Amino acid sequence: MTIFFDDRPVRIVRTNQLSAAETSRFEHIVDLRLEKLQRSMLTGHVLFLNSTTTSAIQVIQMLEKEFPKDMLSITMATREKSEVEDKIKAQYKVIKAAGGVVVKGGKWLFMYRRKMWDLPKGKLDKGENSKVAATREIEEETGVKALIRDKICTTWHTYTLNNSRILKRTKWYLFDCLDDSQMSPQAEEQIEKLDWYEPSDVKPLLIQSYSSIRYVVDSLNKIHNLKES
Repeated sequence: MTIFFDDRPVRIVRTNQLSAAETSRFEHIVDLRLEKLQRSMLTGHVLFLNSTTTSAIQVIQMLEKEFPKDMLSITMATREKSEVEDKIKAQYKVIKAAGGVVVKGGKWLFMYRRKMWDLPKGKLDKGENSKVAATREIEEETGVKALIRDKICTTWHTYTLNNSRILKRTKWYLFDCLDDSQMSPQAEEQIEKLDWYEPSDVKPLLIQSYSSIRYVVDSLNKIHNLKES
């Protein structure tokens, strides 16, 4: 599970899933069995070993109270992954959304909205499942008819709405374009531009995008590379 706070990732991983190569990228590694969690630890890319539900909630509360400007990412390694995730979710009102990457002739569909490059997505209607919602949102926001091919990943991010703490879960899917003859940006959603991009041309767009969108693209690239190998 990866949750984005102020566009910075907080990952919850199982301890046995961490590789030596992965741990080498952290600037700070803290064993919470040996050291007491402190706000000063939330700088750069930090790894917390032996995280518990209690320490996870403490980290979340620190981030919610005053976001540390020097924090780039947090990874919490735990033997209680499901319990930690459930405890975090319980702190929020969870809103469900879905979206996708549409492919046509090897190119990916991106949109320019609110001065950021983004992917079509939106909240689930009552009684709607994620796949149906993703298909509907793509057509509403872009005018493109598309067919689901595969699941890409799930992202989570937090925000405040009407003084309520929200945790938004978005399921992302890979789509094949069926018909883009009616492609048009949805003005009501402040979408200014739509266009198809080669995967190799997407990287410059991601500089002016969200961390969660970069996560989706990275996940899609990993799937593609795995299938190619």
